[in-house]
Amino acid sequence: MVLMLPSLALALLCLLQAGAEVPVQPDFSAEKFAGPWHLVAAVSNCSVFLKMKDEMKSAIITISILPEGDLAMKVLWPLMDKCQKFELLFQQSGQAGHYLAAEEKRELRVLDTDYSHYAILHEAQWSGQRPKTMLQLFTREQDPSPQLLQTFRELIPTLGLTEDMLAVLPPSDQCTEATR
Repeated sequence: MVLMLPSLALALLCLLQAGAEVPVQPDFSAEKFAGPWHLVAAVSNCSVFLKMKDEMKSAIITISILPEGDLAMKVLWPLMDKCQKFELLFQQSGQAGHYLAAEEKRELRVLDTDYSHYAILHEAQWSGQRPKTMLQLFTREQDPSPQLLQTFRELIPTLGLTEDMLAVLPPSDQCTEATR
């Protein structure tokens, strides 16, 4: 699992320096990707994220694949002493692992996953002059390994982001009741 991630970092660095598009997981399987995940780390240039990142906790995300192939994301996020619920819908783009939310000018790409332990997602949203970029680390269990977090950190500069934009989200059981 962790051995594949350094090669992903190197490939991303080469592709992004060449001006290429952000890649997606080869042979992506939406069915294997579906199910519960924990958002355990994120890095972004979004000003709202940067203001809130130090108070954030790990979110519970449930991925469903709709009959048309679209991706539905239910997010349970512990915010302000309660569990906030969000639902996001991404339409398939025609490329497996690449999804679009046209009304929000947002795209989601699954960069890398082993389906049973981790997934690394790239999200971009266009509004205003500069696109907002976010790299997210999802894990099936709430506590990621130090090696996985280190590899995730190594990907940060490949997207033009910096370490001070990173939030490693502490575990929370605040929203576990809402998943039942």
